[in-house]
Amino acid sequence: MGEPMNPLFKEIPYSYKLQKGNTAQISYKAKIIGTASDKEYNKLLRVIALDNIYELQMFLERIMRQNNIV
Repeated sequence: MGEPMNPLFKEIPYSYKLQKGNTAQISYKAKIIGTASDKEYNKLLRVIALDNIYELQMFLERIMRQNNIV
């Protein structure tokens, strides 16, 4: 049997909202959990441009883990 599939393939728990001042509000299951600004915001824009929902979910999760939020 193979390894269990990453839950981010099955669901889309993270979302974002771009705001004024080059920041983005990040939510997990519709609850605001943090913000991305400066370098993280610029990287987020590049990931959004890839138009790959899985990459976006992984990136948002990585930001929150780096900031000890999730």
